[in-house]
Amino acid sequence: MEPEWGSLLVVMLGFSPAAALDPAAAPAAVWTDFWILRFFINVAGYATIILPGILLVQYFKRRNYLETGRGLCFPLVKTCVFGNDLKSGVQDEPFPTSRTEATESSFTKQTLKLLTCVLGLQASYLTWGVLQERVMTKAYGRTETDPGVKFQDSQFLVFMNRILAVTVAGLCCALAKQPRHGAPMYKYSFASISNILSSWCQYEALKFISFPTQVLAKASKVIPVMLMGKIVSHKSYEYWEYLTAMLISAGVSMFLLSNSQNKQPPTVTTFSGIVILAGYILFDSFTSNWQDALFKYKMSSIQMMFGVNLFSCLFTIGSLLEQGAFFQSLSFMLQHPEFAVHAGLLSICSACGQLFIFYTISQFGAAVFTIIMTLRQAFAILLSCFIYGHSVTVVGGLGLATVFFSLFLRVYARSRMKTKKRTAQCQAPVQKV
Repeated sequence: MEPEWGSLLVVMLGFSPAAALDPAAAPAAVWTDFWILRFFINVAGYATIILPGILLVQYFKRRNYLETGRGLCFPLVKTCVFGNDLKSGVQDEPFPTSRTEATESSFTKQTLKLLTCVLGLQASYLTWGVLQERVMTKAYGRTETDPGVKFQDSQFLVFMNRILAVTVAGLCCALAKQPRHGAPMYKYSFASISNILSSWCQYEALKFISFPTQVLAKASKVIPVMLMGKIVSHKSYEYWEYLTAMLISAGVSMFLLSNSQNKQPPTVTTFSGIVILAGYILFDSFTSNWQDALFKYKMSSIQMMFGVNLFSCLFTIGSLLEQGAFFQSLSFMLQHPEFAVHAGLLSICSACGQLFIFYTISQFGAAVFTIIMTLRQAFAILLSCFIYGHSVTVVGGLGLATVFFSLFLRVYARSRMKTKKRTAQCQAPVQKV
């Protein structure tokens, strides 16, 4: 009975894999060995910036600062708290090449554009996936006599990704024509917090589960999205949406159950990984929904990228400095140049991938982008299994095939539905007066 209670305690406290494998060693562990404590410490760090910010926003609004304010700080306060009033006709699309214009170009040019998007997305995110698994699961400085040490601070990796992303987005905003910005800057902070936490969960989960399991869980997030839509927004779905959701559930179950019979860390570790992945899906869903709401201000995707990543840099650097983890991570980077190279490439791939996402959607639409990214997920699993030796059973392979078949079926069915609606609108009889 004692080992079972020890395992239960490990689950409740969220031990790291090392502690999970040896519950007897848990009392001697430091607080950084508990992922749930790391999570709340990070959130507390963000709160030290968010709470004063909320108080300032409320103060300026109560004082009606927009009418009474003056001085050098007025433009800054107006931009951050109130935003800019946008008149009709001032917003222009930042990218003159739209999908309607693209149809007028030659077939060869369009094919080359599509090929560039496919190769850019695949190269960026496949490289990013391989590096992500390398950084989070493998030791640095390993020799025949020294087992090496793993990098532990997921938040520092999030900061590195965001600092490069905000730099790239800032350059794009400066060099390319953008619509006039109207959103209050503070509204980006909500999407920023959820984006930071979803990215942290994504990195942290790799300490507990395999990369293929993580990718498959991310591919199946359509299920909780449908459930939330049904419960919260009372949305109705087509029969094919329910069918594909059931197929995805079945495929994920087949994969997870087949892998549980292999030589994997104990159930405690898998449970922690599943909880962290659930957090990733929750935070990521909030991020996308909040960003959709922000687009009512008619901003460009590049402006959205800049605003969200700007606050992400502010929150993560503040939290890292408060914990003393920033300089520890820099010291680790100086001691292990290989890690510095991997972290730098990880950030470059993340920033380039975001730019390819915006360009692909603007040129070819969301359906083509979804197909490319679904293929990327399948290739990422195969590449991870090939490089890092993850074993997939026959049942697990069938589960993978079921999930990706269902995702392609969703894209095909949605495309057919849109075509039917468009045809019906074109064929609608015109009443003569």
